[in-house]
Amino acid sequence: MKGSAATSSWVLVAAIAALAAAGALVTLFLFDPATHGFYPICPLHQTTGLLCPGCGTLRAVHQLTHGNFAAAWRLNPLFVALLPVGFWLVARELICLATGRRLPGIVTRPIFGWVLVAGLVAFGILRNVPISRLMAISH
Repeated sequence: MKGSAATSSWVLVAAIAALAAAGALVTLFLFDPATHGFYPICPLHQTTGLLCPGCGTLRAVHQLTHGNFAAAWRLNPLFVALLPVGFWLVARELICLATGRRLPGIVTRPIFGWVLVAGLVAFGILRNVPISRLMAISH
C-alpha cells in the first residue's frame, strides 16, 4: 500500500508541474517578453550590461511557441540546443513513473553535470565577446 500512495503523490506532483508548464507556455505564447514588462529582468544584465547564459531564454521560448526556430536560436542557442536533453530527461522520468521501467540515463552521470557547468561558463563568457575580437584572435 505504501508504494501506491507514493506513486499517486508523484503523479499528482507531475500533473501540477505539467499544468504549471502549460500555463507558462501559454503566457509566453500570448505575451512577448520583448514588449511586456511583467517578466523578470536579469540582475547581471541590469547591473553590468553583460549577458548571462540564461539571457534571452524567455524570448527564445516565445519564438519557439510561434514556430520560429531561427529567432529562438539567435536569442539563446545553448537553451535551444539543450531542449532535446531536457525532453529526454522528462520523458524518461514520466515513463519510469508510469511503467516502473527505468530507461538508460546517459546524461544523468556526474560527468555530464560538470560538462554542463563548464559549457554554461564558456557560453556565458563567449556570448559577451564581440565576434570581431574572436576573429582577431584566430589570426
